[in-house]
Amino acid sequence: MPSSRPEARGRDDASGTRRSTRAARLALHVFLAATCLVWITPLLYAFYTALRPYADTQRLGYVSVGGHYGFGNFTAAWTQAQLPQYFLNSLIITVPALVLTLWLASMVAFVVSRYSFRVNVALLMLFTAGNLLPQQALITPLYKLYQLVPLPTWLASSGKLDDSFIGLILVHVAFQTGFCAFVMSNYMRTLPAELGEAALMDGASSWRYYWQIIMPLCRPVLAALATLEFTWIYNDFFWATVLMQTGANRPITAALNNLSGEFFVNNNLISAASLIVAVPTLVVFFALQRQFVAGLTLGSAKG
Repeated sequence: MPSSRPEARGRDDASGTRRSTRAARLALHVFLAATCLVWITPLLYAFYTALRPYADTQRLGYVSVGGHYGFGNFTAAWTQAQLPQYFLNSLIITVPALVLTLWLASMVAFVVSRYSFRVNVALLMLFTAGNLLPQQALITPLYKLYQLVPLPTWLASSGKLDDSFIGLILVHVAFQTGFCAFVMSNYMRTLPAELGEAALMDGASSWRYYWQIIMPLCRPVLAALATLEFTWIYNDFFWATVLMQTGANRPITAALNNLSGEFFVNNNLISAASLIVAVPTLVVFFALQRQFVAGLTLGSAKG
């Protein structure tokens, strides 16, 4: 009989541990479900508002049930805001800016992480320092500079860096390269140094070492940064309105601003247009979801 008491006590401790684990897991799931609900409620409300005509919300109120429901606001937003043209403008700006940012940042990260020299840390700090300054503080000198830099007409119809696609692309590359270089350099430092030593001993050049060995291993972090950078550049409104005066050449975020009148704002129409505008970012996220999650968890299993 005395020998069975420790075993019973051990079983009680194990069952108590399991109960506490279940309670902690249940609390975690409740918290995650509540967080998801908080984040998705505005999106669901915007979709509900977009399904209702303005007359019903004016008569019954925005927080109400009843009236007519349909997709008329989505059709009107697509035609009235000229969304296809603005989607093309955003594509012209976002894709080159994204490719250039990741390419330049990967080369900077490769140099500062795989080679040791005196100024490699200072070089990385130089690229990262650009993210510490608020963009609004640079608006006046940058705007003046853009007006003074001439460009050939085949590159910019305005004949200068201001009011041109190339101007918006360059400003996004300048502000986003530092952050991407910082993230990619930290990831490249986790790659084994023996890879580079073996490649150099086999006669590989620095370019081949970068392009054929390091870059394929950086696919997760590239996907994660591509998702973030696409969202940030695509959703930019500040530089799009400051540096692009021609309304027909502005990106998609400016199209939403065109739906707001001086004395009247149709929030139902704006909700429908906002949901349409958000579709490309969702497509990019779901296309790169697996790599994006892998990029967010990089280094979590490393000591």
